[in-house]
Amino acid sequence: MKKVVTVGIGRKSFVIDDDAYQRLSIYLARFKEQTGMGKETADVMEDLEERIAELFTEALGSKYQVVNISMVNTIVSQLGMPDGSSMEDFSTPREEAPYRPPVKKLYRDSDDKVIGGVCSGLALYLNVDVVIIRILFVVALVVGGTGFWAYVVFWIVAPLAYTAAQKCEMRGIPATAENLRKFSSYR
Repeated sequence: MKKVVTVGIGRKSFVIDDDAYQRLSIYLARFKEQTGMGKETADVMEDLEERIAELFTEALGSKYQVVNISMVNTIVSQLGMPDGSSMEDFSTPREEAPYRPPVKKLYRDSDDKVIGGVCSGLALYLNVDVVIIRILFVVALVVGGTGFWAYVVFWIVAPLAYTAAQKCEMRGIPATAENLRKFSSYR
């Protein structure tokens, strides 16, 4: 029998083995030490916990499964540390996480918006220069008037990227610790 603990991570509740809990606590404490961003650390830690909760949810097939040490090791190796170093205390052999290319999601870009961030979000999603998308919307507006309605539809359909993890998803890059720090709203 193993001792299990119920913990809240990223506003979700998980049942986790005691040894996995200890390892995750050490990782979060070391991560917090290395961020060194003062009062903004809380926001980065919140984004990190939300990302950990997402990965746990993906890894658990049923809601009655328990998070074990191998899941924690996989997630820690996937996220890494803010400075790119490895975690020294994780000396047990790690299971290599299968590589899954990050999936791009359509968001409105709050960092490069003119009106609502639709054009810049669409440009990031399509991997095109934002100027081209803006010109296409203006031409569509002048020529047939469809540009306005297309803009309104995209504004309604595409959510605004608030968190650093969403900004990573919008760009199609993995939500690692370094990228979360790069796209954090506090620099």
